[in-house]
Formats: sequence, C-alpha cells, structure tokens
Amino acid sequence: MEYSISADARLALDLASTLRHDGHGGVADDLTEPVGLATWVRAHADVLPATVGHTVDEAALTSVRELRGAVRALFARAVGPGEPSPAAGTRPVPVPEALARLNEAAALTPTVPVLTWGPGAEPVVRHEPATGEDPLTAALARSALAFLAGPERQRLRACHAPRCVRYFLKEHPRQEWCKPSCGNRARVARHHERHKKAAS
Repeated sequence: MEYSISADARLALDLASTLRHDGHGGVADDLTEPVGLATWVRAHADVLPATVGHTVDEAALTSVRELRGAVRALFARAVGPGEPSPAAGTRPVPVPEALARLNEAAALTPTVPVLTWGPGAEPVVRHEPATGEDPLTAALARSALAFLAGPERQRLRACHAPRCVRYFLKEHPRQEWCKPSCGNRARVARHHERHKKAAS
C-alpha cells in the first residue's frame, strides 16, 4: 500500500531535512547563510506563495533555524518510543521550549482565507498573511503544526542508516530508510559487522 504525503507534511519534512548527511561522515546544514535560505524558499515557492519575493536576511535565517530546531525536537518526540534521528541528540531543544517556539512562530503573521477558482479547476482556499510581519516563519510553523497534529505524524520515522540524520514519512509498509542509498549503506554496514564478528 502506497501512501500520499500532504503539502504540510512535505514542507515540515523538507525544513527538517535542511540538516542532512554530507556524504563524508558529517552533517551538512543548508541554512548556514541567508542565500541558502533564499534558495530553499525559491525551491518551495509553490507551497509558500505568501513568501515569494520575501527578503531573506540574517534575522529571517535565525528565525527559521530556531524553528527548525523546534521542529526536529518535536519530530524526535513523535517517533518515540523509537530513537530520534542521530542529529537530534547534538543539542536537542527541550520539548516545552520547542512547543513554545512553534506556537509563537505560527502566530507571527495573522492570515485570512483567500478563495481561488481557476477555469476547469476545483475551488481552493489558501490562507494568506493579513500583515507582512514574518510570513515565512509563520507559514513554516503552521505547516509543522498541521503535520504534527494530523494523522500523518503516525508514519514519521527517523532514518537510522549510518551517518543519516533525516526524518521521513513511511510511504509503504516495508520502508525502513529515508531513501534507497541509506538502505544500501545500512545493508553494507550490517554485512561488514557480521564478517567482523565471524572473523573474531
């Protein structure tokens, strides 16, 4: 059985995945500079319409990075009793602080419903910012809130392939890793470990 993934879940997972394995045994952070955040926002413009053209500066970067820390801490709680992503243990945000950060970020920009109905399409209601205070962080926080409070949260898993720090949504019953390359790395590591034990 294949599952679908909502836009909120995808956006929250993509934000959490801006911390990832760098391919050399370390962790890469896609949000170390404003230009990295601007690139990420442009890549998600279809689900962040209110933030298109949003100026990304150091303050926005700090705000989104703090939100990401809260989201990853809450993801670690959500995968319990399983283990969180290995990156969650580096400097985890305490759950009460993570909840406060997420709720405060979601309240940064009030929204109003906007109906669109294109030719040959179904009507769609979007929530657009009523003011321009911090629409980017608010939109990201609201997606994370919707995901964490929704049924898709039950499919959230931490990838435990060697050196991987990602979270993913289980898309089919037998899925164990975030992507095939992680599955290959895990199988190679298990094979190496078995041969090491057999040799000793």
